[in-house]
Amino acid sequence: MKRKPSTEATAAWIRLMRVQSRVLDAVEQDLKKAGFPPLAWYDALLELSRAPSGEMRPVELEKQMLIPQYSTSRLIDRLVDEGLAARRECEIDKRGQFVEITEAGREMQKKMWQAYSAAIEKHVGSKLSDADAVKLCGLLDRLGCSCGDIKAAGARDGAPAR
Repeated sequence: MKRKPSTEATAAWIRLMRVQSRVLDAVEQDLKKAGFPPLAWYDALLELSRAPSGEMRPVELEKQMLIPQYSTSRLIDRLVDEGLAARRECEIDKRGQFVEITEAGREMQKKMWQAYSAAIEKHVGSKLSDADAVKLCGLLDRLGCSCGDIKAAGARDGAPAR
């Protein structure tokens, strides 16, 4: 017989999904009010900027961002159209390609970080003590998140991914 989730586990799930949706919506609105593109643009630019040579295969970017392939393709198209990224053919595998962040993309990511970091503080940081944030990361780690990796990456370049 399969075990069903407890009432408490179900309530935690509901709260987790609701708060994730509400905070992301609030952050998206803050970015929009500041005149910036959607958060997915920031995430893609951040992942590209973190890549060793500033480039990734589209499938690698897709895996890092955890969004569907068709969304990644459209996002890459938009970034390329805006001059924030460029496509480059793979010299070894002529059918493959890389997506590379441009200098304009690096600048956009830095500018967006100013509004994004303010939104994180407004919607999360101002509501949790640092000790509470550490506890929350510990709980999320138990669910499969890797807050430790995010903390290390954020300390390195001051810009967390979602």
